[in-house]
Amino acid sequence: MSRNHNHNFAKKSLNGSNHRNQKTMKASPRYRSASSQSRTVTEDERLLRRPTQPLISPTEPMPQEQVSQEQHALDHALHFDFTSTDPWRVFRIMSEFVNGFDALTHIPPSVAFFGSARLKPEDPNYQAAVKTARLLAESGFGIITGGGPGIMEAANKGAQEGDSCSIGCNIELPFEQSSNMYLDISLDFSYFFVRKTMFIKYAEAFVIFPGGFGTMDELFEALTLIQTRKVNHFPVILYNSNFWNGMLQWINETMLTVGTVSKEDTQLLHVSDDPYEICQIVTEAYQESYRQDRSQPSGHREQSIR
Repeated sequence: MSRNHNHNFAKKSLNGSNHRNQKTMKASPRYRSASSQSRTVTEDERLLRRPTQPLISPTEPMPQEQVSQEQHALDHALHFDFTSTDPWRVFRIMSEFVNGFDALTHIPPSVAFFGSARLKPEDPNYQAAVKTARLLAESGFGIITGGGPGIMEAANKGAQEGDSCSIGCNIELPFEQSSNMYLDISLDFSYFFVRKTMFIKYAEAFVIFPGGFGTMDELFEALTLIQTRKVNHFPVILYNSNFWNGMLQWINETMLTVGTVSKEDTQLLHVSDDPYEICQIVTEAYQESYRQDRSQPSGHREQSIR
């Protein structure tokens, strides 16, 4: 796939500009926490917070303070900024979905890469991610990442080296995380669940490199959606067997033994230390899915998607 072929969509971003050489702007001071000026309070945090209330036994009388608050509730509501409430946030969530779908609708079949943001270019895992992404890009796949540093940067770099579309879905965090410099399409999200939807919807495979809690979150969400047949049974491939062996042993010797997962569940994962093998697994799985989709579109979708 040539760079010219991708030109129509490769420069499109959430705000219509090319983010390849841009850094994420700092949040406005009005979004700074009153208790700590050293970090940004994100929209995810605001959404998941609920104001505390006095804990009152049903047999106790209502405290006078709460009685007074309820008496003045209407006046408070009339002078309250509705745009800071949860119902208003629904519109912001909707807008993130719309912008994400609009930006990614025309990308080629793509593979999502996950892994630690802390790994440096000299790390063997970083170098392997560059190579793996380049091989997949040369095979015709776009590459989707979280848009940040580490493994994400490595995969986006490999995508551009392979002359395919490089996509980054960044997230607003309490600490700075700027977009890496290897992006053709750069999207910024405030809500984790919207961002996760983009990965699931537009990826034909997940390639998981060594990482932390965020990487584990993406891994097990994908396995859950595949296990429950909410999405296509696409490949989920773990790179670096030494890193993942402990987790795999625990799944097979503890979870499987106790009966909290089935033998079929444990077979949802592939493990490989070879970028060429990973590219082969992804390519063959996608070609088979494409073949079945063309030969029996209705039956194949019913069996593999919902």
